Amino acid sequence: MEEKQETTQQVGVNPTEVGPLAKVPNSEETSDGFQDVKNQVLEILSELPAIITGFFGQYQKPIVTLGLIVAVIISLKVMLAIVESLNDIPLLAPTFELIGIIYSGWFVYRYLLRASNRQELSAELQAWKDQLFGDKPSDS
Repeated sequence: MEEKQETTQQVGVNPTEVGPLAKVPNSEETSDGFQDVKNQVLEILSELPAIITGFFGQYQKPIVTLGLIVAVIISLKVMLAIVESLNDIPLLAPTFELIGIIYSGWFVYRYLLRASNRQELSAELQAWKDQLFGDKPSDS
């Protein structure tokens, strides 16, 4: 004990003086503090499903729209990568170009040269638009 007193006298700490370093919390105070934190964490975690459900319910349309936009962007990038890899095959790229030119020529000849064919194309496009957007019920 005498050594302890000497040590406190050497360092200059008064054991009766209360300060930030003099007070050490006992185990009961520490466990109560941890219990409070634990209760707060458990309360937040128990409310988390309701918070997520409320958030998704409130912002459902923007979330779905954002998801669809991301899916379309990813799909386009994958398709472009596939097309670019097919273009690297020596005879495939000119073949695809030839097929595209032939199909474009056929489309112009079939639908765009005469007024009656243009009206037919317009009617088909309008029918597809009505089916997609629900303006008129489909025939099938």
